[in-house]
Formats: sequence, structure tokens, C-alpha cells
Amino acid sequence: MKTIVIVIATALLFLAGPPAQAMDGHGGMSGSGHASSGKDAMGFKHDTVVDGVRFEFQIMSLASMNMQDAQGRTHHIMVKMVDEDTRAEIKDAVGKIKIIGPDGAEQVNTLENYSGIFATNFSLPAQGKYGVICLLMVDGQKKLVRFWYDHKA
Repeated sequence: MKTIVIVIATALLFLAGPPAQAMDGHGGMSGSGHASSGKDAMGFKHDTVVDGVRFEFQIMSLASMNMQDAQGRTHHIMVKMVDEDTRAEIKDAVGKIKIIGPDGAEQVNTLENYSGIFATNFSLPAQGKYGVICLLMVDGQKKLVRFWYDHKA
């Protein structure tokens, strides 16, 4: 039942459209100056703070990690959460990530918890901007993070 509620909530939030936010110059959206995005040797990173929780996303190709996915997916997305007040890592949460491709195709996957690092794999077959929408339940509260990932082959 929780899964259905999360999927419906994510769909409704997506249909409502993106919030009034500025692009930060690296393909990420920043609302209050608390977001940063960019690409480095370890792939794409996006950090943002929502309601006192710092979300640290990382997107990497599985090939760059010398890994393969049994379903043929191409990229690995990880998120780590930290309480801004206590600086403690949040290790107990559930959630999903929805990826919307440049062609409008959607993929939704449940995040797996690997000792406080939440991750899943996706297929990013084409170059272009991918919308990333992450909905998590943390301590009984919904947390929503949205940003753009500019995928270049």
C-alpha cells in the first residue's frame, strides 16, 4: 500500500510541474541557494537541503564502476542523507526515484538501503536532460527532491 501511495504522490507532484527555481549553471535546480550540482571524476553529484536534511546524490555509469546490471541498466544512482542539525547520517528511510528521459519516457525504481546509502540502477540510453524526482519517507515525513541530470555519452 505504501508503494502505491508513493507512486501516486510522485506522479501528482510531477504533474503539478516544477517549482519556480533557477538553474544553477550545472543542470541542477536550486531554490534557496542550498543546492549544487556538477560532474567530477566520480560522476555527477547533486547536493541540496530540504527541511533540515542534506541530500547528497551521485550518478555514475555502471561501466565506469566496472559493473553490470542483470537487467541491462546503465547507470547507478545513490543518495546519502544527513541531518543538518546533528550532522548524523540518516540510515532509516524508504523511497523511490523516478527518472524522466529527454523523450518523456519514465522509469520508477525503489531505493535499496545499503547501510544508509540508498541506491538503485536505471537505463539512460540517450543523451540529454533527465529529470530526477526522489520521494523519501524519513522519520514519518515525506521529503521530495527534484533536479536535472544532463547526460552526455
